[in-house]
Amino acid sequence: MTQPSPPRHAVVIGASLSGLLAAAVLAEHMTVTVIDADALPQGPAARRGLPQARHVHLLWSGGARAIEEILPGITGDWQAAGALRRSLPTDLVTLTAQGWLPRYEEMQFTVSCSRDLLDSVVRARVTGLAGVSTLQRSRVRSLEGTAARVTGVRVDTPDEEGRLIGADLVVDASGRGSRARTWLQELGVGGIRRAEVDSGLVYATRIFEAPAGAHAAGFPIVNVQSDARVPVPGQTATIVPIENGQWQATLSGTRGGQPTADPEAFVPFAKGVRSPIVGELLEGRKPLTDVAVTQGTANRRLYFEKADLPDGFFAVGDSVATFNPLYGQGMTVAAQGLLAVRDLLRAKGLSHPGIGREAQRAVAPQVATAWELATSQDILYPGATGVRPKPGAGVMGAYVTRLMTGATTQRALTTALLRVMTMNSAPTHWFSPAVVWHVLRATDRGALRAPTLTAAERAAAGLAASPRPS
Repeated sequence: MTQPSPPRHAVVIGASLSGLLAAAVLAEHMTVTVIDADALPQGPAARRGLPQARHVHLLWSGGARAIEEILPGITGDWQAAGALRRSLPTDLVTLTAQGWLPRYEEMQFTVSCSRDLLDSVVRARVTGLAGVSTLQRSRVRSLEGTAARVTGVRVDTPDEEGRLIGADLVVDASGRGSRARTWLQELGVGGIRRAEVDSGLVYATRIFEAPAGAHAAGFPIVNVQSDARVPVPGQTATIVPIENGQWQATLSGTRGGQPTADPEAFVPFAKGVRSPIVGELLEGRKPLTDVAVTQGTANRRLYFEKADLPDGFFAVGDSVATFNPLYGQGMTVAAQGLLAVRDLLRAKGLSHPGIGREAQRAVAPQVATAWELATSQDILYPGATGVRPKPGAGVMGAYVTRLMTGATTQRALTTALLRVMTMNSAPTHWFSPAVVWHVLRATDRGALRAPTLTAAERAAAGLAASPRPS
């Protein structure tokens, strides 16, 4: 009589957004244990292991659509919990390096809320799935197995040190502080290349009480970007409406122009960037938190997909690559990569030889796209360190600059810009014949010269009726 096969089991290291999505994908095929060093909160609350959650996190439509594929109905769940769906560019007042974008009808969208709320809704959904369990306040010490195959992990739990947890598949989603490279070296796996580009970026965030009625009126996201072509430190200022009638305001600055934790300097910094509009909107608003500052925002990438990884292992999310948070890519890259893994597992199954290595290769294209977009800009700032641009990058940069200039005046190029920036299309879309045709005719003639707030929005924020020139 044939004996039934024992149930398959996976371990996911880290209850980050990428870890939770990995658990959801794997739960279609096996039981899953998610291991995290924190005690996971029941609702939207801060976690020690996710300090960057204090800053603005926009989930672009490319990422929201990917998560919706993995967890159907999640967008509605976010909105029911208080998240805001904002149309792009309709609900976006933004000064790009080339100028103010027009506020056309919806082309893409973003989910606007605190990272704590975003994660809590996903966490509730995933931990409620059949076969998914969590091991909290526990740290993975090492991988078990050989250079040929990973067979589990050693974990220090509140009750036991060095506990062995066997697994058919181990997924590292432990984030920026991942020790996967070291763990693999201990198994005899080397040659995992690392790259980094560091602009010295520092982030400072404070939450304010929004003006009465601003949320109900659909007050837009307001963003002033830096211009990497100008040889000065890049500084930005952003306001994002989030849940509970609040504005989350984040400032950033590269080496030589960084914001600080001084609350008295917050609004003056916002007024001192390329347009003072964010500072003007914040002036007189009631702060609800102290200023939270984060350093160590370098772009960092580990090329796991090019290494001879053992079977039964792959890494996702910030364990593979971290990006300058300014571009809002991290969550979307992780979600799209795990959607690709889901499709791979559905097509080939867990028993396919080398499925872990194939999963690692499946997440690589999304990582590579975001890496090129982020690092090609960050390396231009004064004092930036790391991988220099490839030959021909100057010509490519000139083309993209022309496209972005055209996006300030041509609907077709605004559409093309947002399709790529929200990660619904790869940058190759910018080189399609239709887009090239518009780029060759791009001009800033007729471009807007002042913030694109409406009279009603300015009144709601308590600003003078006449906008200042940018």
